[in-house]
Amino acid sequence: MSDISTLTLSQAEEKMAARNAELSTIYEKAKQADGTYNPKLVPDLPDGAKSGTGFRDHLQQKNAEINELGEHIEALRDINQIADEIKARENEPAGRFVHPGASGDSGAKGGPANRGQFKSLGGQVIEAKGFKAWLGSGRAAPYEHQFKEALASDFLAKAAGFDSIGAKALMSTSTGFEPESIRMPGFVEAPTRPIQLLDILPVSRTGMPSVTYMEETTRTHGAAERAEGAQFAESEFAFTERTSPVRKITDSLPVTDEQLEDVAMVEGYINNRLPFGLRQRLDTQCAVGDGSAPNLRGLFNTTGTLTLARTADDNVIDVFYKSMVKVRLEGRAMATHHMIHPTDFQGIRLLKTSDGVYIYGSPTEAGPTRLWGLPVVEVEAQGVGKGMTGSFMPSYIELVERRGIDIQVGYIDKQFAEGKRTIRADMRAALPVYRPSAFCENTLTAP
Repeated sequence: MSDISTLTLSQAEEKMAARNAELSTIYEKAKQADGTYNPKLVPDLPDGAKSGTGFRDHLQQKNAEINELGEHIEALRDINQIADEIKARENEPAGRFVHPGASGDSGAKGGPANRGQFKSLGGQVIEAKGFKAWLGSGRAAPYEHQFKEALASDFLAKAAGFDSIGAKALMSTSTGFEPESIRMPGFVEAPTRPIQLLDILPVSRTGMPSVTYMEETTRTHGAAERAEGAQFAESEFAFTERTSPVRKITDSLPVTDEQLEDVAMVEGYINNRLPFGLRQRLDTQCAVGDGSAPNLRGLFNTTGTLTLARTADDNVIDVFYKSMVKVRLEGRAMATHHMIHPTDFQGIRLLKTSDGVYIYGSPTEAGPTRLWGLPVVEVEAQGVGKGMTGSFMPSYIELVERRGIDIQVGYIDKQFAEGKRTIRADMRAALPVYRPSAFCENTLTAP
C-alpha cells in the first residue's frame, strides 16, 4: 500500500471504507453454504491467492492494510483530541485548572501546585497529616479523607495494572502470612489485562447532581435546488432534553488492627483492592446498567441506539461490518471500536478456509485484535451473542465524574470487639450518551 502518512483524517477514513468494502466483497464471493471459504469462487483474485494458504495470505495482507489505516486514523483523532483539550484548558476560568508550577497551597514553597497528583492515592492518604495524627491518637474515632482535586479516573487507573516486585500480600496475619515476613526471591507476574470499555470512554467532570443535555432526536436535511425567486428549501431539526443522573459506585474492605498499623499495607489496599472492585463494577454499569436508581444506564440499555440482527447469509464478521456502515449512514458518525464477548471473538479467531487454514493467522501467532480496521474491546457483561459497534468520541458519549474520591475508615457491626476496621471508598459518575445513533447493537446468534 502507498504511504499513508500524508493522508488527512477524512482521506484516511474514506480510504479505509473503500478497503473494507473490497474485503467484504471477497468474503461474500468466497463464502460457501457450510460457512467455510473457497477462494476459487472469487474470479478476480490473483493467481497466487487461489490456494488455501495463498488466500489466507491475501486476506491477511488486505486486513493488515486496513489495520494500518485504522492506526493512522486513531493517531490523527488523538492529535485532534489533544488539541481540543489544550484549547479547553486555555479557556478554563482561573483557579479551576491547576498547571504544574503554578502558585497554590501545595506550591507555596516553590514546588508544583499539583504535586500531589504525581503520587498514588494510597501514598497521599498515608502521608496526610490527618491520617498520621489519627494513627498516633489511637484510632478511636472514624477517619475520612477526601480527594477533592483527584479525578475518579486517576483512582481507577491504578486498577488497570498490577503491582509485582515490592507488592505485599494483603492478608490477615491469622492465615499464617505475616505482613513483614521475608519473601522468597522472584514473583508471580499478574496476567495482562485486556482492554475494557472504561479504557475507550472519554472522561470529563461536572459539579451537578445530574448531567442535562440536548439530544438531536430529529434530523431532516431538506437542502435542494430552487429556481430564481422560488421558495427556499427547509430542513427540520428537533431537540429533546435528556438527563443522566449521577450515580454512586461503592466498595469496602475489612482489615484487622494489625494490618491498619502496617502503613504500607494500607497503601496497597487503597491503591489496588478498592479501585479494582470499583473499576470492574463501573465497567459493568457502563455496559449493561438498567438506569433504574441507583444504577447507571449502560450503552446496551440506552434508548435510541441502532440495532442490527444477523441474517442467515451472514457470519459474525459480516454483522460488524454492516454495523459500521449503519453507524455511518444512519448515525452520521464514524465508528471507532467494536465491543464483543470473548466467546464470540473466539469464533472469529478460529475461522478457517475450506482446506483448514486459519484465516486470522496460525495458532502460533497472536492474531489481530481488530475487525475491519477498528480495535476490538472484549466485554463480557452483555453476554454471548450480543455486540456493539460505535463511535466512542467525546461528541457522542462521555463518562462524567461528579467529585473526587472519598475514602473513610471506621467500625461497622461487631468490628470494635473483633479488632477490625472497614476501609471504604466511593465515586460518583454519570454516563450521558449524546448521540445514541452513533452506536449499533448487533445480534450475533444465527437465526
